[in-house]
Amino acid sequence: MHKTYIPKKEEVKRTWYLVDAKDKILGRLASKIAVILRGKHKPEFTPHLDTGDGVIVINAAKIKVTGKKLEDKLYRRYSGYPSGLKEIPLKTMLKNRPTKVVELAVKRMLPSGPLSRKILKKLKVYKDDRHPHKAQNPISLKV
Repeated sequence: MHKTYIPKKEEVKRTWYLVDAKDKILGRLASKIAVILRGKHKPEFTPHLDTGDGVIVINAAKIKVTGKKLEDKLYRRYSGYPSGLKEIPLKTMLKNRPTKVVELAVKRMLPSGPLSRKILKKLKVYKDDRHPHKAQNPISLKV
């Protein structure tokens, strides 16, 4: 009988990856980032533990989408009050808050719950090609 290996919190080795989002398709990029954040690319992946790596995304403002999503895709938030529904098209979101577009795409590809919120803290998104994470020695990742 074999015992299943469960990594301890101290044993998990974290690596940081640098992803250039310039001219990348939003959904495909977000799914790759979600896999890395969750740790599914590692052999010691455990569903109930945070075994993933950190991801730094640069050039979020230069992301691409296919079809008519720029006009048709809506980001909705509801305050809970009457007439409290706000709908913002993707085009406006990319202009005003390009980092939020990538963050939301990745967030919605992760399972919801406390673990997901912890995992999302390892995602850093920047609208241009500058970032303050030189000390993490990020490895460039081709997506």
